[in-house]
Amino acid sequence: MNNRSQSDNNSGSQQRCGADNPDRLPGDDHYQQMIAEAAYFNAKWRDFAPGNEMSDWLQAEAEVKRLLLGEK
Repeated sequence: MNNRSQSDNNSGSQQRCGADNPDRLPGDDHYQQMIAEAAYFNAKWRDFAPGNEMSDWLQAEAEVKRLLLGEK
């Protein structure tokens, strides 16, 4: 009974990250916070011009994944 709940908890958070190596990514809340902060700095760098919020987020997500997974 304990094994099932542990495996359910582990697989759920790992699958939501969507990375090739989910063991090296932080939990969903922390991961989302890291992306949000990186997206903020992307927007700040471009003086918060409107209309690029999605690209800021997607670029931040890629940057955070690359840094956490050690990719170039």
